[in-house]
Amino acid sequence: MITRVRLPHRHLTPPAKPGPPQEPPQRPQEPPPAPWRRWLLPLVFATLAIIVLLARAPTGPPHTQLTYSDFVSKVGASQVQTVDIDDKGAVDGTLKDGTKFTTRIPTALGTGQLQQQLQSHHVQVSATQSGGGNALLSVLLGFLPFLLLIGFFLWTARRTASSLTGGLSAIGRSRAKIIEAERPTTRFDDIAGYGGVKQEISEVVDYLRNPARYAAAGAKGPRGVIMVGPPGTGKTLLARAVAGEADVPFLSVTGSAFVEMFVGVGASRVRDLFDDARKRAPSIIFIDELDAVGSRRSGVRLGGNDEREQTLNQLLAEMDGFDEATGIVVLAATNRPEALDPALLRPGRFDRQVTVPLPNQSERAAILAVHARGKVLAPDVDLDAVARATPGFSGADLANLVNEAAINAVRAERSIIIAQDLDAARDRVLLGRRETSNALLPDERRSVAVHESGHALVAALCEHADPVAKVTILPSGIALGVTEQLPEAERHLYSEGYLTDLLAVRLGGRAAELVVFGEGSTGAANDLAGATQIATRMVREFGLSPELGPIGYASSNPQYLGQNNEELARPPYSEQTQRVVDQEVARLLRQAEVRALGLLRDHRAALDQLADLLVARETVDGSAVLEVLRQEQRPGDGHPSGAAARAARS
Repeated sequence: MITRVRLPHRHLTPPAKPGPPQEPPQRPQEPPPAPWRRWLLPLVFATLAIIVLLARAPTGPPHTQLTYSDFVSKVGASQVQTVDIDDKGAVDGTLKDGTKFTTRIPTALGTGQLQQQLQSHHVQVSATQSGGGNALLSVLLGFLPFLLLIGFFLWTARRTASSLTGGLSAIGRSRAKIIEAERPTTRFDDIAGYGGVKQEISEVVDYLRNPARYAAAGAKGPRGVIMVGPPGTGKTLLARAVAGEADVPFLSVTGSAFVEMFVGVGASRVRDLFDDARKRAPSIIFIDELDAVGSRRSGVRLGGNDEREQTLNQLLAEMDGFDEATGIVVLAATNRPEALDPALLRPGRFDRQVTVPLPNQSERAAILAVHARGKVLAPDVDLDAVARATPGFSGADLANLVNEAAINAVRAERSIIIAQDLDAARDRVLLGRRETSNALLPDERRSVAVHESGHALVAALCEHADPVAKVTILPSGIALGVTEQLPEAERHLYSEGYLTDLLAVRLGGRAAELVVFGEGSTGAANDLAGATQIATRMVREFGLSPELGPIGYASSNPQYLGQNNEELARPPYSEQTQRVVDQEVARLLRQAEVRALGLLRDHRAALDQLADLLVARETVDGSAVLEVLRQEQRPGDGHPSGAAARAARS
């Protein structure tokens, strides 16, 4: 599938500086069990199995089993020498030739005639009584499987209890990592950017260090601070910096550590956590992934006590603020603020909500410099240019970008990271692995070149579109070709002209196929989906439809982990409004396609020349696109929009 990837203009997230990892205090480890103990249980099972087999195995030579009729016939033929009859009718005997045999006397026939026959043929008769030893052994063997199961469960329970610190009594204890003041090494200076966020967080540290300053002004320190932001923005890193800056104990725990299958364990762990914090007061408690324990409580209860709800209730009670002299501040982090219970966010519990956004361009450059420490960069590496080329990247994304560049350098048997390594790493993060084995047919290669040339030329001819940085027809991930655009400056607002140009650029690939081949292809599927989404937001959220008017139906709550599926399934307007929305979206897309078709027909020579250049080189940069337009320009011709101005500036 041919696709065009445009870097998103997300503006949210902080640096993730890899400071020295914080080692939690090591608990004294129990001595490892003796090697023979692991073989004890298998040996017991093997011994019992051998006993059962020996008990049931026959002793002595094998006996011949005779029917009662054969036994009587042999007695009549004087072939039987001795017989031993027990009280249950079982007969063990010996023939005169020494053969051992067994048989059974039917109790319904009686033994009177048989006794006379045995006496008349001089057979030695003896009688035995079945003893209780064999019966007891049979009973024991019958209960042996149950005894083995009971022993196995007792052994498993003992191993489980011994694996918990302190035995089964430790289930309800807190699992927080306690970090004393001298342990952490991460500081606020180690985190690039985020001046406002660090200022709010540092006030918590200052309050715990100098509570008298706040008491003199009649101010009360915050009870709780919750950090909210997309994943990978460095919320946990900020908490580690707080632990490094504060001269107080720091207790770190994740929200999932409170949730347990046993009822009441979560609430017990919350109580134990706050008891530990009170013993070390003043202190800081950090709860990562707060939404795991602080999710919104439902009004419908189908029966029984919900363990998660009981844990949340205990957390609310501990943070209620009844005892203001405890000297405990709670820090928390989450990327799902809409899922938190409102009672948890009220003043007196979490007094402050600090948004940790994605980093801007200058912050991304500082983050890249932090992650580049300890790596050798070539002189041609410009971190400011890399930061400009990575809008919407979080601190974790930037760390991964630098690491991928280092791996790419190692793959090329180099220890120095060059600019091409960072470009390849960015393409790898955005598009996926380069598919070198995915060879295109000649017709497909030409079609991809025409498609990407259409994107690039429309972007160069539109006044408000972002400049083209690179055009390639090398497959990467699911994309057979890519046209990359980089903004000249970081945008926070988007005008209607910019959005309409963006629609034209999205449909430029399909328009190029219509101009050159006279028909479209499946390669424009991703472009059509993206353009439809942009046009829908223009109509539904931005009020840019004259037919619908200044009406917006955007979501009010930030969804850091995705869209609200329920809201998308049930739009907050009527079917008549939906019909108008569909008509306006189709109108915007048709206008964008007509505009792209007109631009490419007017510059058909440039389109063919750029497509031939892509087929020959496979990858060109933005200057090649402007050069093609400059060669096409003749005296007296005026390029529409901003193409001529860009070509002149270049």
